[in-house]
Amino acid sequence: MLAYAFRRILLIIPTLFAIILVNFIIVQAAPGGPVDQLIAQLKGRGGATLSRVTGGGGDLGLNATSATQAANETRGARGLDPQFIAQLNKLYGFDKPPAQRFLLMMKNYLTFNFGVSFYQDQPVIKLIAERLPVSVSLGLWTTLITYLVSIPLGIRKAVRDGSRFDVWSSAVVIVGYAIPGFLFAVLLIVLFAGGSYLQWFPLRGIVSDDWSSFSLAHKIADYFWHVTLPVVSLLIGSFASLTMLTKNSFLEEIGKQYVVTARAKGLSERRVLYGHVFRNAMLLVIAGFPAAFIGILFTGALLVEVIFSLDGLGYLGFQAAIGRDYPVMFGTLYVYTLIGLVMTLVRDLTYMWVDPRIDFADRRA
Repeated sequence: MLAYAFRRILLIIPTLFAIILVNFIIVQAAPGGPVDQLIAQLKGRGGATLSRVTGGGGDLGLNATSATQAANETRGARGLDPQFIAQLNKLYGFDKPPAQRFLLMMKNYLTFNFGVSFYQDQPVIKLIAERLPVSVSLGLWTTLITYLVSIPLGIRKAVRDGSRFDVWSSAVVIVGYAIPGFLFAVLLIVLFAGGSYLQWFPLRGIVSDDWSSFSLAHKIADYFWHVTLPVVSLLIGSFASLTMLTKNSFLEEIGKQYVVTARAKGLSERRVLYGHVFRNAMLLVIAGFPAAFIGILFTGALLVEVIFSLDGLGYLGFQAAIGRDYPVMFGTLYVYTLIGLVMTLVRDLTYMWVDPRIDFADRRA
């Protein structure tokens, strides 16, 4: 197991490199970068916008001479000064060849130096550190509640296989699986967040604005008040796969010889079910926890964060993509990819831990 884990850890580095490289090439080929967007604003607004990029009090810290030249060019409808555009490219780091920029970026990323946001004027690592707990908390609560509901439900469906309860519960979870999480989130907002009917829950944010002034009990209550609708919207499609996996695992174990032997010894059905079947049937279910967490974190959570304006990592990456904030885009992509690769390794190691018969290191298997 240790040798396999070591090889997988070494494999993380080239995998990260390849994923970032592919996305870097795509972004470079896409039109409408930060320089293009700023130039469009300068041409459209003239001197009013140019005052924001001067060195005296501007956001970008360019010198006043170039800004004045650009303003004159704009007012004269002759376009922007090439020297000014060159300064913009240098400011955003586009004065270097793409290959050099990529290698420098990856060198910095090895030490988690993601640079500074183009528009928020803060280190990207600080922004990610502030937003990551929000996304992780959503994923953990959703995964935990999913397991607490799906495992007992799957066991009951297995025990009553083919009954009316089994049929209608299967229909309910399948319908829930078919409903997109973001669509259900919109429905919850309309019904319970002041959209058209009730206003029981807040529309946006993970906590209230004055949360820091609350008592500990009030802070906990406020957090759960804000997180209820986002978690419920993520839960709607999470029950089906785990419920059916639990049911099928139990059905497979119930039909095995050791269960027949246990029943022949006179053991009660409850003792057979939870004393013998449960341990073996739950191996794959328990080992699948990291995979379930990855699925929730990487799929529905992003859209839910956007809909509820939660300051999570997905929402941060979405804003960066819209605004072409490249340092934040690639920083969030790097973190997401790293989390996914690490959790995949944890999943494989968990499988090997709960079931020694599984050996991913054996290539002949």
